[in-house]
Amino acid sequence: MHSFPLKNWASPVAVAAASLLLTACNSTPTTADQPRGTMPADSTAAHVPAPAPANSPLTIVAEFNAPQVTGVAVAPGGKIFAFSPRWDYNPTFPVALVGANNTLTPYPDAGWCTWNDSVKAEPQKHWICPQAGYVDTQGMLWIVDPAAPGLKFTVPGGPKLVKTDPKTGQVLQTILYPESVAPRKSYLNDVRIDLQNKYAYLTDSGTGALVVTDLKTGKSRQLLAKQPSTLPDKNFITKAQGHALYDPTGKPGQFKADGIALSTDNQYLYYRALSGHSLYRIKTAALRNAALSPAQVQAAVEKLPDAPACDGMELDSKNNLYLTNFEEGAILRRTPAGKTETLVKEARLEWPDTFSWDPDGQHLYFTTSAIHKTPYWNKGVGQPREPFRIYKMTLAK
Repeated sequence: MHSFPLKNWASPVAVAAASLLLTACNSTPTTADQPRGTMPADSTAAHVPAPAPANSPLTIVAEFNAPQVTGVAVAPGGKIFAFSPRWDYNPTFPVALVGANNTLTPYPDAGWCTWNDSVKAEPQKHWICPQAGYVDTQGMLWIVDPAAPGLKFTVPGGPKLVKTDPKTGQVLQTILYPESVAPRKSYLNDVRIDLQNKYAYLTDSGTGALVVTDLKTGKSRQLLAKQPSTLPDKNFITKAQGHALYDPTGKPGQFKADGIALSTDNQYLYYRALSGHSLYRIKTAALRNAALSPAQVQAAVEKLPDAPACDGMELDSKNNLYLTNFEEGAILRRTPAGKTETLVKEARLEWPDTFSWDPDGQHLYFTTSAIHKTPYWNKGVGQPREPFRIYKMTLAK
């Protein structure tokens, strides 16, 4: 495999190419679609980069003007993977190994990273709109592909969870999600892997639901669909660093089940909608028990004290909950007792998005995706912004 410099796919040529390659992205977004981000050309207005505070605990691992990166995963050996969904643009490498000097190598290869008319008959073998990845306790990389380019509709046969070996690049397992589990308007968002019980837990931000997958059989179930814990808080206005998100019709952005975190003992799954301050958890035993009725699963949901809105979540071995707080451009830590502290807050943290621990559990990585600066949420004009970045911060165990 070869490494290539990151290219600016926000150019008019690239946008035109994307519209030809991805017919699902051609139509104008409706209010119901509620894209989280878009990637046409940004405003040409000059942007003065926000300075890094002298005492910042953050290290920039990679930065680039495009593609827009939502997810990050760190595998043994220091391998860092970036995930760039096909929302309204066509990244060359939607899943990539991040190299020196902001280079990307397609993962697991260029074929998997290709999605156009020539391969549309094999949606299970290509990244269609990969959103996130997660490295399990054995070092395997699991990749979530909601297969909904442009956040429109899923490509039939495309929604999947793929297990790969970062050491070899080999695809080890592909789990497909039927429409009964991932409906056409679903958007599988993030995943946590429980090797103790051999299950995967995912959020669906299109429907507003959790998806539970038996890794032994490959069978999945959709749970808590359109329940209060997977839907936005009523009348909540989503804001990022003071900027309220309203779509082109003037309606506020409302984002459903998104953030997810699994306790290190695999007993609890924490989750929440992006739009809101409500925070929930549920015992994973209840999610795995197929004998429970929908009402019994709903009764097992535990509402926790409110917490600041966030996109990504992660837990440490002491059950401290970390939050990518896009409202203030900050990284927060919430103790098991419910006390929330700010670890870092900086102007350059434009929509901190997704977390990943590295294998030693001492370094926490996260992305910034600047969703609130994109054209869809700014009357069609992309706002001047910081580069999309992957950051790293060191935390004591």
